[in-house]
Amino acid sequence: MVDERLTEKQAQALRSELAELEGPRRQEVVAAIKKAREFGDLSENFEYHAAKNEQGLLEARIRTLRSRLDGAEIVAESSSDEVGIGSVVEVEDERGETITVEVSAVGGAGTVSPTSPLGAALLGRKPGETVPVAAPRGAWHATIRAIR
Repeated sequence: MVDERLTEKQAQALRSELAELEGPRRQEVVAAIKKAREFGDLSENFEYHAAKNEQGLLEARIRTLRSRLDGAEIVAESSSDEVGIGSVVEVEDERGETITVEVSAVGGAGTVSPTSPLGAALLGRKPGETVPVAAPRGAWHATIRAIR
């Protein structure tokens, strides 16, 4: 079963993050745990508990990334004539305000998920089209000004 669609560039970004977490970051956490153990009594050792907590968060993120990559479908980069995964889209709302977003399941600043109300409304659309967006805070219309 495919959980999400990613471009090769997006998948590579996740692979790079995974490699960083499994390599240098994991080694840093193991070293911090080892150092904290040297302080003695673990029951009252803040550094040890903080390092173990960080290790838990790190391992959870590693599992999440592995799962996303294992369940991902790699799709071709979209062209500039239709919105697809990886498209950078300039959108204008009903008030004339313009935003630029990337349709991406990877997330981060300036991105919208393809399963979000805006992302789903934009997929498959062309420049000049006005699409309804059924957002939780109320429906609105977005006009696609440009696709890169």
